[in-house]
Amino acid sequence: MAGEITQLLLQWSGGDAGALDRLTPLVYDELRKLARRYLRRQGPHRTLQPTAIVHEAWLRLVNYQQMEWQSRAQFYGLAATLIRNLLVDDTRRRQRRKRGGEVERVSLTGAEPLVLRPEVDLLALDEALRRLAERKPQHSRIVELRFFGGLTIEETAAALGISHATVERDWKLARAWLYVELAG
Repeated sequence: MAGEITQLLLQWSGGDAGALDRLTPLVYDELRKLARRYLRRQGPHRTLQPTAIVHEAWLRLVNYQQMEWQSRAQFYGLAATLIRNLLVDDTRRRQRRKRGGEVERVSLTGAEPLVLRPEVDLLALDEALRRLAERKPQHSRIVELRFFGGLTIEETAAALGISHATVERDWKLARAWLYVELAG
């Protein structure tokens, strides 16, 4: 199926509008799983539903037709970035409405221990990832793909075009850096 998704992405970026119709059912369930997994980490106070997140992310993804797609992992990496941005924007919007109300928390237990605390403030994590991206863009991208995208080490390596060992090393370094930043 991964090869079929890649082929459809290539066909779609080549101008075949029908490829998008054939691609949608193949990726939709995986995108919903991604959104559900991420929302589960955020706890019970979340107002968004996985379906709404996937639909909004899909509307943004279809604007990337001209992108030179190379793999399924690249597609899911972009989807992870879009979902992260949607959720961060939603959290900011809700906090503005509450005028500094209680901070949303996101669980990191499903993405290997990043910090000793089971939950991290989503906005603090987003800001820490932005700072990490300024210093080490590849490390930040690895965290985004692994944590927000749910990609494996192998899929992350393929999406970034780097080795398995590099992803493992940078993943460990990024987690340690984030631990210090978020514990701070």
